[in-house]
Amino acid sequence: MAGMKVLVTLAIAVALLAGGAGAATSAGSTGDTVTVTGNGAVDAVPDEASFSFSVQTKATTATAALARNGAATKAVIAAVEGAGVPEANVQTAQVSLDPVQSSDGTSIVAYSASDTITVTKLAIARAGSVVDAAVGAGATDVSGPSLELSDQDALYAQALKAAVANARSKAQVLADATGRSLGEVVSIVEGGNAVMPLPVAAGAAQSSTPIEAGTQEIDATVTVAYALG
Repeated sequence: MAGMKVLVTLAIAVALLAGGAGAATSAGSTGDTVTVTGNGAVDAVPDEASFSFSVQTKATTATAALARNGAATKAVIAAVEGAGVPEANVQTAQVSLDPVQSSDGTSIVAYSASDTITVTKLAIARAGSVVDAAVGAGATDVSGPSLELSDQDALYAQALKAAVANARSKAQVLADATGRSLGEVVSIVEGGNAVMPLPVAAGAAQSSTPIEAGTQEIDATVTVAYALG
């Protein structure tokens, strides 16, 4: 019986040693890494804007309301295009027709028609003049501007490069602090990008409706893992 206990004890010890050796080999094959997050940003002045213009008309019949509103909308479109906006950048966004109820809600007393057009890729320099032209031609509602960058992709690429450089700088600091050498990139993951408006004004063209472009910040984030030597 004593001999059997010794054999069992030896078997357990061999199993534990084998398991420990396997774990050490796995850790060694993976290698040490340091993972950091890098951030980059580029500031730029928006050079394009988008606006929505609406026209609303009431009439006693649905047909009359649509016809009058259609004519008024055509006048707004003509004015916008006459102010220098290409036809390709003018798009109908919505057409609606609704009944107008009497004060007691028991009958329909009229119809209200509304058309909305969207003007895109509008140069900031002429944005105010286009708004003036649309309102002067009969637009009853103006929404905007939505300020944009025509070269946003190229600017985001610059922000990404800055984010990668920032990540490497952080990783180098960590490697130096622990007495290790920084190796090659093991993995890199792109984070989300964002465009943030900044309160820095830029001049706009002279018009009764001033449009200030301001400044936008394009942000980029990356997560990078480096090997450690």
